[in-house]
Amino acid sequence: MSEHIKIHKAPGTWTVRAGGAVLVESANALELVEGGMPPVIYFPRSDIGMAFLEPSETRSHCPHKGDASYYSIQAKSGLIPDAGWSYESPKDAVARIRDHIAFFPDKVTVEQL
Repeated sequence: MSEHIKIHKAPGTWTVRAGGAVLVESANALELVEGGMPPVIYFPRSDIGMAFLEPSETRSHCPHKGDASYYSIQAKSGLIPDAGWSYESPKDAVARIRDHIAFFPDKVTVEQL
């Protein structure tokens, strides 16, 4: 793994809420810490209400993790564009985040219960 990226099981149970709905509740989340950046919680797809998520056309690239695909959330209040992202084929050093999605905390509520 890249020396400046650490991945471990996030302690406890985590949730994601958007537009008044709980999209995720997971005791299997991963916490990724990259350099001096704030930790990011990655949720297993199997714990996500994927019916609320729509693939977006947005893409980005990280030299350490690979190519990211984005997801918008269809909430009661309307579409929340590019609210989450996933590395579909992450680099080997961060392979643990495959099949996980992270969410922007300024677009949804990500919290530990």
